[in-house]
Amino acid sequence: MAGQIVVGVDGSAPASAAVEWAADDASRRGCSLRLVHVCEEWSPSLGEAQWPLSLDEAQAKHCAEALEAAADRARELAPGLEVTTDLRKGNVVERLIAESATADSTVLGSRGLGGFAGMVLGSVGMAVAGHAAGPVVVVRGPAEAQHGRIVVGYDGSQGARVAMDYAIEQARARQARVDVVYAWQAPMSAPYATAFSSFLESAFEQQKETAREAVAPWREKNPDIEFTDEEVCEHPVPALMTASASADLVVVGSRGMGGFASAVLGSVSHGVLHHVTCPIAVVRPRGARADAR
Repeated sequence: MAGQIVVGVDGSAPASAAVEWAADDASRRGCSLRLVHVCEEWSPSLGEAQWPLSLDEAQAKHCAEALEAAADRARELAPGLEVTTDLRKGNVVERLIAESATADSTVLGSRGLGGFAGMVLGSVGMAVAGHAAGPVVVVRGPAEAQHGRIVVGYDGSQGARVAMDYAIEQARARQARVDVVYAWQAPMSAPYATAFSSFLESAFEQQKETAREAVAPWREKNPDIEFTDEEVCEHPVPALMTASASADLVVVGSRGMGGFASAVLGSVSHGVLHHVTCPIAVVRPRGARADAR
């Protein structure tokens, strides 16, 4: 579905990588690109003033230059791509969540200028991934190689179904295959229960068959896409970390079967955001996407 891809820009290296990824994605999928730089106002910690002070000219100039440099880079990478820019004041998380309501997807660097150097994912990325209305793609750095693989975590939940839709869309645009990862965690076994291992083996075989049956309709409806599936007996996060080693993109739903209804991000999407190093798409059901299957 062609639309507008929104990218959060702040002049950091991860944000620059996000611009590059988004320009490529927009070009492949026939979308336009909207680059948004939010300059946050600040308040004094002491004194009687209670309202945020206006941005000074130096800060405004820096923000405008960072935004223009990002736009130049996007146009350089994808000549002919429609690129628009927007420089705003306010709260960056609130602005990007608002932008996501009408965006095809929202793309962010893993960590902006305000983050600690040791952090894998910044607070902005986590907050936007947890609350945005549609797909959020988090990019760590420039792509080093193309593998022709889109990895998607699948557990049959509504979130996983819209994640599969997005993975197929990406695979079709990239002429890549979709690798479906289904991870099943075995219940804890008692040390004395040797016979329990036989039961677990049988249960896992049943889970594998169920997973393959669940993927079958996707194969039938998308004959132009090559699918592979992998069923593993381990926690989904390490399973997806292993699969991501040679993936162009890892796609997960915002919450799977095991999440609490009130959680904005499930443990799997949260873990993947912190540990997978290739670009990650967290997809939340909304509108037509939520009702797709």
